[in-house]
Amino acid sequence: MKSLTFKTKSFRKIPNPFYNFDSYMNNAEMYVMICDIKDIPKDIPMETNPREQNLNTGVAKKIRTSLINERSHNFYLLNRGLTISAKSVKYDNKNDLVTVEFEDLEVHGNIDGGHTYKIILEEQENLDFGEQFVKLEILTGVEDIFQELAAARNTSVQVQDKSIAELENRFNIIKNAIVKEPYSHNIYFRENEKGEIDVADIIAILNLFNIDKYPNKNENPIISYTGKGQCIKNYISTHKEFGDTNQNPYIKMQNIIPDIFKLYDHLEKNMRKYYSNGVSNKKYGAITGVVSKKDGKISFKTKFYQEDIDYLTPNGFIYPILGAFRALLKEEDNKYFWKKDPIKVMDNIGAELVSNTISMSRELGNNPNATGKNKTLWMNLYMIVCMELVDL
Repeated sequence: MKSLTFKTKSFRKIPNPFYNFDSYMNNAEMYVMICDIKDIPKDIPMETNPREQNLNTGVAKKIRTSLINERSHNFYLLNRGLTISAKSVKYDNKNDLVTVEFEDLEVHGNIDGGHTYKIILEEQENLDFGEQFVKLEILTGVEDIFQELAAARNTSVQVQDKSIAELENRFNIIKNAIVKEPYSHNIYFRENEKGEIDVADIIAILNLFNIDKYPNKNENPIISYTGKGQCIKNYISTHKEFGDTNQNPYIKMQNIIPDIFKLYDHLEKNMRKYYSNGVSNKKYGAITGVVSKKDGKISFKTKFYQEDIDYLTPNGFIYPILGAFRALLKEEDNKYFWKKDPIKVMDNIGAELVSNTISMSRELGNNPNATGKNKTLWMNLYMIVCMELVDL
């Protein structure tokens, strides 16, 4: 457990509007404070920040200029500040002291504002007390949605990568593979395009089936769950190296790409059935992370084919199960093929896969986020799928 105590100029706790609702997220809390630059701790955990901080960029230089501008005191207005995930926050209003505790450094630490933070540390000694302030937003109880949170708060680099890749026609591999699918016009490849499916999700899902990169149980595509931005970078670098040749694993999988998205929807639609395995008294909606349709409300839809479903399943469950099905792939003549029909295999062992996944989540404290990152689970699910091939 890491604990930091520092002074704050102002402190506010923002009430959770869903606190009294029946939701696994009802313990999430938001704290907003304004702190003197001189009081910012020097050792806020940074492992959680998905970006590398390049302080030589134009944006970083503007942040520094704004911070050290002696004629202004508006840095806290011009800069977004720091967003931090923490285990707990305590406020001593008599002494204006905040104590922040970090327990799991994979989900607790700086989420957004890494460039700002590093520049602050470099310039602290050059500023006087009362000269500049910065806003801190600290979130607690968000461990289960940490990956979504980090992606949402760090969009600009990912957006830039997507937009450039689209301009360079690097997504044509995907477009050509799904041109006849009904969801092909529902994907947005750069910001402000129409559509409901982010190409970042598409690439993360396809990465689950890259058997060039993840050929066995010891090499698992956990990055699909933990870092969609990195999946985009990997996709782009692969295309730069191999282009549209048959050495590119995404070219190799072109003929099975529609099958992959059908498999995704089939899993999403049948999670509840696999979980209950015919026993109706098992309440899938009671599992931490699963969201149930409220009575009288419009049904949820599957991601690609927009079929009605009554439950939304967290990606921390979906991705490890789906990724296990790369065990059914083989390569022949620079193309990926299925060794067995993946839909039939899923129906045959879906109950076992879901049972293992939910059990792991419970062992991890009913934590879908930790489940999605658990290497043992990814390996075990892969081996379960492999067992379906023993008669081949």
